[in-house]
Amino acid sequence: MLIAIASGKGGVGKTCLATNLAQALAEAGLDVLLVDGDLGLANVDVQLGLQPDRDLGDVLAGRCAAAEAVIRHPAGFHVLPGRSGSEALAAMDGSALAALLRAERRTVLLDLGAGLGAAQRHLAACADLLIVVANEEPTSLTDAYAVLKLHRRDAPEAQAGLVVNMVAQHARALTVHAALDAACRGFLGAGVPLLGSIRRDAGMPAAIRSRTTLLTRHPAGPAAQDLRVLARELREGAWLTPAPQREASA
Repeated sequence: MLIAIASGKGGVGKTCLATNLAQALAEAGLDVLLVDGDLGLANVDVQLGLQPDRDLGDVLAGRCAAAEAVIRHPAGFHVLPGRSGSEALAAMDGSALAALLRAERRTVLLDLGAGLGAAQRHLAACADLLIVVANEEPTSLTDAYAVLKLHRRDAPEAQAGLVVNMVAQHARALTVHAALDAACRGFLGAGVPLLGSIRRDAGMPAAIRSRTTLLTRHPAGPAAQDLRVLARELREGAWLTPAPQREASA
């Protein structure tokens, strides 16, 4: 099962959501592999305080097997770190990484780089589920729509849903979702489901500074509660049913 996590712009908390969702899914009983798919600007290892000897660049270059680069995080999930500042990775079209991830038998969370580049689109189109992360800012909403528009062009039958991050209260997420859903229905012919919302949490900056997950540092906080609800919805709902193998057109 491959879940890609994307955003149209940076600064919406996508990677923090990815790292903490990986832990929440692991706590829910899934065997989870978190992959840093931000080709060329990877930072999952930094956020988690990891010091990898090998990384995704070594795997794709054939210098080691994927299993040799995977690190087990103390919170119970596994991480395949990326590499920052690699021109070779940044220039990839994503097909080699997509093939590698589709061969995994566990639940894979793929933290995509922000934006609408060819590699991001290809990887998103190969996923069983695309999670688009947005916040309340109008620019974030506009960019989320752009991601969904191109995703439907690349993979018309694929599943995609919205997570609204860093909201003061869940009611605000409903407002954000209503605006995006109306735009999708009006211009793309179908709406987008709201998978969940994550409240703003004062403990997040401290977790980032300490290079650990919020669920570890502040397990009872509002965002940690919401992340566990999202993990439960994904695990118990129809979202974690793999779609038939398909070729991406991106």
